[in-house]
Amino acid sequence: MGGPVGRSSTPGERTRSRVRRADQHGWDESLYEGDGPGDGSGDGPDDGGRPGGGGHRATKGRRGGAQGRSSRRAPKSGKRRVLRWSASVLAVLILATAGAGYVYYEYLNSNIKKEDLTLGDKQMADHKANAAGQTPLNILLIGSDARDSEANQKLGGAKETFGAPPLADVQMLLHLSADRSNLSVISMPRDTMLKMPKCTAPDGEVFPASTGDVQTNESLGRGGPGCTVATWYELTGIRIDHFMMIDFAGVVSMADAIGGVPVCVDANIHSRSRDGKGSGLKLEKGTTSIQGEQALQWLRTRYGFEDNTDLGRAKAQHQYMNSMVRQLRKGTKLSDPAKLMNLAEAATNALTVDKGLDTVKKLYDLAEEFKKVPTKRITMSTMPNVYGTGVNNGRVYPKAGDAEQLFRMVRDDVPLDGKASKRKKPQEEPKDPSAPVGEIAVSVRNGTATDALGPASGRAGDVADQLKNAGFGRTTVDSGNVTGVARTAILYPSADLEGDAQAVAKALGVPLSQVKRSTDVSGISLAVGADWREDGAYPVSKGTEKTPESAGALNGEEEGACMKVNPNYTW
Repeated sequence: MGGPVGRSSTPGERTRSRVRRADQHGWDESLYEGDGPGDGSGDGPDDGGRPGGGGHRATKGRRGGAQGRSSRRAPKSGKRRVLRWSASVLAVLILATAGAGYVYYEYLNSNIKKEDLTLGDKQMADHKANAAGQTPLNILLIGSDARDSEANQKLGGAKETFGAPPLADVQMLLHLSADRSNLSVISMPRDTMLKMPKCTAPDGEVFPASTGDVQTNESLGRGGPGCTVATWYELTGIRIDHFMMIDFAGVVSMADAIGGVPVCVDANIHSRSRDGKGSGLKLEKGTTSIQGEQALQWLRTRYGFEDNTDLGRAKAQHQYMNSMVRQLRKGTKLSDPAKLMNLAEAATNALTVDKGLDTVKKLYDLAEEFKKVPTKRITMSTMPNVYGTGVNNGRVYPKAGDAEQLFRMVRDDVPLDGKASKRKKPQEEPKDPSAPVGEIAVSVRNGTATDALGPASGRAGDVADQLKNAGFGRTTVDSGNVTGVARTAILYPSADLEGDAQAVAKALGVPLSQVKRSTDVSGISLAVGADWREDGAYPVSKGTEKTPESAGALNGEEEGACMKVNPNYTW
């Protein structure tokens, strides 16, 4: 992380040296209150180390420090000469430190690795703003198992995988509500089987859409994290605003910078196996503070928690994240400027992000948004799932109904903790009003087929009849396309038909978040999805939605959570 004080090998060490010297001499060395020659607007590289910062200051006591030259002739006393000398030195320090701060800021920016947000060929739908003009934020966290460096190879082991395409072994969606009152997290087990969308890598290589089911962690090897984003959107319909990806070495450096995080097991655990698949984690029963490589072991442990599957691993990751947030919010680890800069360097070195998060300022602004959510309003969950059979024994599939319910709650900005939100209803009125319902042409198709079930008989005709009874006389049934879709969707090709498409949704009780613009259709097309296999009204209109029990929700303040240890991995 740099050389010793006084002979620093990086701008970060030089700046930390100045901070320590400032502490020794009693200066207020405000590194993050503007380190560059900016104007304080926080809009560009001249904004300094902290967004909105102005010129850098190093002062003793009140702001200002150096006094301006008096119009009166100063007496030639020793005291006056000392004051002039102090003022001159202080002025030099202000300028020198400001320059170092700017260099350090640029140094941190250069650490950040950037990639395209999405590599899919489908445009993600926009958020619906609430009445206050607020929109939610969705960030996808990706843990890569890449063994592309000496450090990652040492930490990850499995020599047979060296040089192989990386896998997205950790996938968590962070949903920050529009009013910033709550945070919901959904983990997708890496063993989830699903359809992969078409992805085009930055170098132009095309990965066609899969014809069969593929394990979700393979998405990262199809051009990069942008394909993992596209895969999530394909399955959930949730707009992804940003992603952050971290590898083994990054986890260790971040865990070291954060410091100890307490975790709990209900028995002694040693994750080991004859074939070398254990993480190596060894802990005594009860609560232990972990960091560095031990934190990585905890996050990677599969053999030793619960049923030795990725589901137990996801729960362990939730426990770690909740505990880490509680530790950081105590403030003890962020009160020391040197520790704060260690964390900044570790984070910028560890992360690969989308191009919308390509500066320290943007990462800082995002962190400030997350800080608005109280710990008690953080909810961790796992995508509801069921085990596969046959050749896919041990793999999992999204659980019909429950998984879509969880995705829909996030799409509609419904808190997973079940508490009331201050958010306003979305602005649902389209810019272009709808035509009279009798003039709106709608094509309805049966998309109720799933991987386990064929299409439910007659569903397109039943829904078409509902529309006709509501006055949509130009409704027809498309009997030629029976491709299954997870959730009911209403597609329209151009802005002038948005109002008409929303009128169809309102007539059927389908949420407006499921009305999408698409170039795949030439008119308004309604696909009756697997979430509406039964006769009657659209299911979402039957009552208030609650987080499915199968999601295993964990509250951010639940300090008593303890991982259940598999009896075969105790000592």
